[in-house]
Amino acid sequence: MTYKTCVTITEKNPKKLNLILKNALKNSDYAELRLDFLKPFHVPDVLESTKKQLGKCVCTLRPTTEGGKFQGTDKERISILKMIAEYHPFLLDVEFNTLRKNKILHNYIKKTKTEVLVSWHDFKKTPSIPALKNMLKQMKKFSKNIKIVTNAKAQDDSSKILSLYNNSTKTNLIAFAMGDEGRMSRILCLYLGAPFTYVSLGKPVAPGQFSLDEVKRIIRV
Repeated sequence: MTYKTCVTITEKNPKKLNLILKNALKNSDYAELRLDFLKPFHVPDVLESTKKQLGKCVCTLRPTTEGGKFQGTDKERISILKMIAEYHPFLLDVEFNTLRKNKILHNYIKKTKTEVLVSWHDFKKTPSIPALKNMLKQMKKFSKNIKIVTNAKAQDDSSKILSLYNNSTKTNLIAFAMGDEGRMSRILCLYLGAPFTYVSLGKPVAPGQFSLDEVKRIIRV
């Protein structure tokens, strides 16, 4: 079986982003465009210049409150998310808390027929298994595409997050733990059913992230 990768791109320069994206998709199945690293007024131009590649892109506009770089108002971010949806990327990553608070946004994205990747991160710890199961249950209400990422502080934190795959029927679940203690969960999640794992092109973008070359040495992609 061949496993899939998604290269995270955090380029701030629109022209460089285009070059990096084209190069990334030559070696990876998908790419995550961290559009929150761009200045907001650059996002429309980037969407237009990359529209031929967007069918293989996970578009993300993470706010600072969720560990991202977008510093505008919530109203501005919602407006940009709606615009991204109109370009029909492979997946549009929207935080669980954002969807929970903005039913109008959720309905708008559904009308565009763009697939949502509902995401939730705990940057401080890995909650208990019952808490994780409950989060998964709540997230299923918004999409079959789910991303749950926690911070591993101990060795058994990886087994906690990976146990979610026992409750992931009828979902495309991406669940792993960040940090050195959770690093291998980024690989093991593929064997448990994750549609892809996030990688970098060089230096890790998130704690414990493997590079594309490292993953290719470990597994068949």
